[in-house]
Amino acid sequence: QVQLVESGGGLVQPGGSLRLSCAASGSIFSINAMGWYRQAPGKQRELVARITSGDSTNYADSVRGRFTISRDNAKNMVYLQMNSLKPEDTAVYYCNADIRLWSGVQRRGVWGQGTQVTVSS
Repeated sequence: QVQLVESGGGLVQPGGSLRLSCAASGSIFSINAMGWYRQAPGKQRELVARITSGDSTNYADSVRGRFTISRDNAKNMVYLQMNSLKPEDTAVYYCNADIRLWSGVQRRGVWGQGTQVTVSS
C-alpha cells in the first residue's frame, strides 16, 4: 500500500506565501509524475502543477509565475511554493502521484487527503 500525506495549508492574506508539502510512503520502488491539484467549492478539481521524474514541469495558466513545484526523490516528496497568493487560489489542494511498488504493481493517480488553503484578509 501507498499513502500520500499533504501538509502546509492554512490561512494567508492576499499577496502572502505558503509552501505545501506532500510525503509519499509505503512499499515504493519509484515515483513517476507527481502533481498538485485543487478544488474550490462548487468547482471541479483542476491541475495546478505537475512534475515528471525528469523534473519537467507544467503549470496552470492561472498560477504560472507565482507557484513553483519541486520534488525530492530521495525523500519521496513533492512541494508547491505558492507566492503572491490571491483569494481565487482558495481551495483544497491535493497531491497526486504515479507510483511503482516493489511488487512491480503500477499505482496510477494516487491521491492524498487534501489540505485547505484559504487566502483572505
